[in-house]
Amino acid sequence: MAVLVGKKAPSFMAKAVINGGEIVENFSLDQYIGKKYVVFFFYPKDFTFVCPTEIIAFQDKIAEFESRNVAVVACSTDSEFSHWKWLQTEKKEGGIKGVKFPLVADGAMTIADAYDVLAGEYDYNEEGAMIFNGEPAAYRGLFLIDKNGIVRHQVVNDMPLGRSVDEALRMVDALQFFEENGEVCPANWHKGSEGLKATQEGISEYLGKN
Repeated sequence: MAVLVGKKAPSFMAKAVINGGEIVENFSLDQYIGKKYVVFFFYPKDFTFVCPTEIIAFQDKIAEFESRNVAVVACSTDSEFSHWKWLQTEKKEGGIKGVKFPLVADGAMTIADAYDVLAGEYDYNEEGAMIFNGEPAAYRGLFLIDKNGIVRHQVVNDMPLGRSVDEALRMVDALQFFEENGEVCPANWHKGSEGLKATQEGISEYLGKN
């Protein structure tokens, strides 16, 4: 598994569904550089079980992300047409109607491969024919990208394991706290908590208070 933290987020242009139903041709995260932070997350498949709970959970907290100047973007290896249909389907019928943040279509699996979350890989069999080993879908990868386009946090879950949206928000808060105050964030830090200076004196002072 590649570690992208500290590196430029892989660039791409792909079809996506935005605003709950508008298909666009050349969606790119580059549009946010210099303007917004990005929480970019992968999920395995449309019309499944854990995936809608995550996507709806992100939508439920979208105002909190937006208040922090964060764009939330999701991606799977499904087509833009599958995304569109899922977005038009009522929640009681297994859909995600009401979700407004972008869903990127990665049918060629190149984006998932670039972020190293693809649950399989292309290979050749003994006859020389190209085959795909594994699952042609993405693990539950999540990447926090700063306004300079640099990955500052990543986490990857196996397919059965849903993520914590609150943890994604906490990491946004931690990054922004560090940028604004120059202090680092200790274990279990939450917005409103004290940071600590990255010196031995600062650590001693923090531990003495806690």
